[in-house]
Amino acid sequence: MYEQKTKPTDHSVIEFIEQVESEKKKEDAYRLLDIFTEASGYEPTMWGPSIIGFGSYHYKYPTGHEGDAPLVGFSPRKAKTSLYFATGDTERDELLQQFGKHTAGKACIYINKLADIDVEVLKKLIVQSIAFLQKTYPDQN
Repeated sequence: MYEQKTKPTDHSVIEFIEQVESEKKKEDAYRLLDIFTEASGYEPTMWGPSIIGFGSYHYKYPTGHEGDAPLVGFSPRKAKTSLYFATGDTERDELLQQFGKHTAGKACIYINKLADIDVEVLKKLIVQSIAFLQKTYPDQN
C-alpha cells in the first residue's frame, strides 16, 4: 500500500531555515515565513524534511488515492525557492500574471528571490489557494 512521504513532522522550522546556506535565501525564507503565517492565519509546520507548510487538508482523488497536504507552503531550495499552492485553481493564473518573475509547475511556483515578486500578489495567492482548497475539500476539521 502507498505510504505518503510528505507528512507533518515535529522538526523545527527555525532550525531548518538556519541550515539554508545562502544568507540571502535565508533572509527571504524568514520574510516568507512571516508573510505566509500572516496571510494564511496558520502556524508553520515542517512537512517532510524540506517543506514549510501552513494548515492542512485531506484530499481524495477519483482514483481512490488520498492523503494529507499543507494548504500552502514554501521551501527555500538551493536553486530556487518553491512556493506551494493549490492545483486546479483557475484564478491562480490571473494572479500569476501580476506576480513578477517566476516559473510555474503544476503545484509549485518557483522564484529566485523575494525581490523579484510582488508581495501583495503573493498574499492574495495564499488567501485564494486556501479558499479554493477549503471549498474543494469542505469536510475538514
